[in-house]
Amino acid sequence: MIDPMPTPSSSSGLLPPAKRTKTSATTYKSLTANSPLLPVGLDISGYDFKVNEPPTDRPVRIYCDGIYDLFHFGHAKALEQAKKSFPEVYLLVGVCSDEETHKRKGKTVMTDTERYESVRHCKWVDEVVEAAPWFVNQEFLDKYQIDYVAHDAEPYQSSESGDVYAFAKAQGRFLPTQRTGGISTSDLITRIVRDYDSYLRRNLERGVSAKELNISFLKEREIKTKKHIDDLKKQIKSVVMEHLGTWEDQSHNFIRGFAGRFGAEDVVQKFLNKRRLVTGDKRSRSSSSQDDSDSSSMSAHSNETPI
Repeated sequence: MIDPMPTPSSSSGLLPPAKRTKTSATTYKSLTANSPLLPVGLDISGYDFKVNEPPTDRPVRIYCDGIYDLFHFGHAKALEQAKKSFPEVYLLVGVCSDEETHKRKGKTVMTDTERYESVRHCKWVDEVVEAAPWFVNQEFLDKYQIDYVAHDAEPYQSSESGDVYAFAKAQGRFLPTQRTGGISTSDLITRIVRDYDSYLRRNLERGVSAKELNISFLKEREIKTKKHIDDLKKQIKSVVMEHLGTWEDQSHNFIRGFAGRFGAEDVVQKFLNKRRLVTGDKRSRSSSSQDDSDSSSMSAHSNETPI
């Protein structure tokens, strides 16, 4: 979704819930493709559900929900889309509890308290609903006087339903948003699991104990031994490459000096330069400058010395 005009992030000037009629008693017309109230960038023609027109006499109350584990910029951008859907929006964000999430989706990295606080510190959020329900029903919509439930439009399945947002869609209170590709909580966890040993080594080097990492003494020894071996390999490689560079420079000087006696130093230099490109020689320019200086010296010497 393309972001429309920026909106204030504060909730100042909002009417208190007690002074507003419940949304269940209010009926709205459906948005059309040509409606001036349609959020910028939203093409409703591609969906199989209708979207109600928003209220115009007060801020629009939009509700987003989720687990928000390892809160990342994909989460933040979804909340930003909801917040900027209309000129004035009061954004409520429901975060599911550990009990509900662990039962339905499995273990989280962060506790529910940590997830509540992560979402609360996002600048687009006006209010956090802790221990949010897995399903949104009429009672919940009325309690928080929600105009729209915002989420991406793909059906979100559960053991009880083919789409947990079917109720909001049927009422015209579902506002579709776009997912951010390339980032998700599952992706972040996959990266950590994939490079498990590297992160273990990283934390051991930072002073985290094997007990805190929940690994055995043997696993700790294995990781530290691998590190010592890798460090030794790097040192050996560095020394070998340094000597190879020195030997290669000396051999190049000898070849250029020999070729200079026959006036063929330019041909030899081109060959050596091409070889350096092929072998990926990345030594500093100062070394090349020294080589050119030596070549010029040899060339002058060859002009002075008859064959």
